[in-house]
Amino acid sequence: MAEHTARPTLESVAERAGVSRATASRVVNGGAGVRESLREKVQRAVDELGYAPNLAARTLVTRRNQAVAVVVAEPESRLFSDPFFAQHLRGIGRELSDADNQMVLLLIEDQRDYDRVGRYLAGGHVDGALLFSLHRADPLPEMARRVGLPFVVGGRPGWPGAESERELVYVDSDNRGGARLAVGHLAALGRTAIATITGPLDQTSSVDRLDGYRDLLPDGDPALIAEGDFTPDGGGRAMAELLTRRPDLDAVFAASDAMASGALRVLRGAGRRVPQDVAVVGFDDVESIAAWTEPPLTTVRQDIEGMGRLMARLLLRRLAQDHGTAAGGPGLRVGGPTSVITPVHLVHRGSA
Repeated sequence: MAEHTARPTLESVAERAGVSRATASRVVNGGAGVRESLREKVQRAVDELGYAPNLAARTLVTRRNQAVAVVVAEPESRLFSDPFFAQHLRGIGRELSDADNQMVLLLIEDQRDYDRVGRYLAGGHVDGALLFSLHRADPLPEMARRVGLPFVVGGRPGWPGAESERELVYVDSDNRGGARLAVGHLAALGRTAIATITGPLDQTSSVDRLDGYRDLLPDGDPALIAEGDFTPDGGGRAMAELLTRRPDLDAVFAASDAMASGALRVLRGAGRRVPQDVAVVGFDDVESIAAWTEPPLTTVRQDIEGMGRLMARLLLRRLAQDHGTAAGGPGLRVGGPTSVITPVHLVHRGSA
């Protein structure tokens, strides 16, 4: 009974399983080279004793914290009100949890937060970082690079020289192609005055979606383009601006479902019927928005949760590779993870 009154040790696990301490350590720390029968004995002893590894000791041995920073360059008010982020974080969290890693969420509210986040990233608390919702010239990637912290970026990087950085890994959806799908659908409906509400143009996803719009409407009227901020209120303000400029518009491509919901509210208030008078297409296919608007929103679907899982998976692969090849140096890395652009498709509902 005394064995259970104190915190179980690795030695007590080894004794219970009838193996050496080294064998028990390899099993507990996920090492290779242990026969399955011995692995089962150690696992049974771990379960019976309620053994939990000493994470500080494990870090000294493995040089891993089993923790990943998720840094979002958005204020708390946006993060917790926008279902896009909820889906993205759910994907990241599930992938990290499956790999027995912790997620450490860090937010950038204003410029002062960069120093705080930078100190944390440099402090050796996490093994790597996932950076997303970056804006133009965001210092986060350089901060991570400066302290030698592996990272993966959510969204196509937009800083100068990013395209030529061989080690840079990012995950994005086909934003430009998705915008072409949306605008092509509206044109096929016979709409001739197609407007767009962009996201913030200091983010590459917004620029790419605007470029997709312009691909199909290269000679379009600039008065049919208004900048939003990926929020319902921003979409509503941009919609009101467009109606003032071009009251004859008969279609709108909003670069997010959240902005489309705001646009629908303003159109309804202006007495415009959707889709009879104005057809509306969004982007994201966030279920809590698209399926509950009135009418239900036609939109471009991207796999938001899947993109989060993929970001985490690529970072974990890089960490495993770096850990396995540390003795040979980073210059000997072969076949490392590469950036991924995920496909999109149009989901037809009642708004267009």
